[in-house]
Amino acid sequence: MALDVAIQMDPIEAVDIRADSTFRLALEAQARGHRLFYYLVPDLAWEAGRVLATGHAIEVRAEAGNHVGFGPRERRDLAEADVVLLRQDPPFDMSYITNTHLLERIHPKTLVVNDPFWVRNSPEKLLVLDFLDLMPPTMVARSLEEIRRFRAEHGDIVVKPLYGNGGAGVFRLRPEDGNLASLHEMFSMQSREPLMVQKFLPDVAAGDKRVILVDGEVVGAINRVPQPGETRSNMHVGGRPEKVALSDRDREICARLGPVLKERGLIFTGIDVIGPWLTEINVTSPTGIQEMERFDGTNVAGLIWDAIEARR
Repeated sequence: MALDVAIQMDPIEAVDIRADSTFRLALEAQARGHRLFYYLVPDLAWEAGRVLATGHAIEVRAEAGNHVGFGPRERRDLAEADVVLLRQDPPFDMSYITNTHLLERIHPKTLVVNDPFWVRNSPEKLLVLDFLDLMPPTMVARSLEEIRRFRAEHGDIVVKPLYGNGGAGVFRLRPEDGNLASLHEMFSMQSREPLMVQKFLPDVAAGDKRVILVDGEVVGAINRVPQPGETRSNMHVGGRPEKVALSDRDREICARLGPVLKERGLIFTGIDVIGPWLTEINVTSPTGIQEMERFDGTNVAGLIWDAIEARR
């Protein structure tokens, strides 16, 4: 049965059609006969009990430079859609949180993927705290004194914004590095949010594994290898994707996480694993679909749509 699918995302004109996971999901939906409506975050509104979005019906094409066609700009009641894909990128700020509150008012009659309640209550760097035995030594704190205490114990550390994404603002501080106080000052000037501090994992030199789960079931992984001299392995900052097999430890981690993710309606998730350690659980707008499909030949987007369609 054809579905009316609304996609809340960042500007579609700017996406890399060979790498963007949202674009791949749109292509797969269209191939299945679903109708697509696209809108931007600022064009979401609530009025008189209705959640409204102003945007365009779209047609997507796997043609670089000609990958999307737009219908006339129009205003729609999202309660009349069958599915909303919640796919804008972080930062996970008050704007993002407000959008989850609005979309929660139409879910689950209109299926929002991922479930907006659990997206709001399962931020990538906080949900992982529920699995202490799977993660490396970690601190969440705003106090410079607390971070200094953690560093004194663990030496080589990584400091990153608690609600950041794509590797932005991630710093490695070696024991002899004298920049902790100035770095803390810079972060404090930008926001009042705590920082996440973790023990540096040397295994990152061999790659940061992105494992994709669909409806709580593991479907595969890619390895993201950092550039020489770089700590971050995110593909946004030049990490090189490569084919990788799942280890027994990866499967152990997924077996622990899978039931929780499924129960919370987090249909498409991506977890990050460095060596034997779980570092993040990505639920807002996970990436990696296209790279995995090219390496493994698995139709990951199809598996995601199978899970969505099973709920309609």
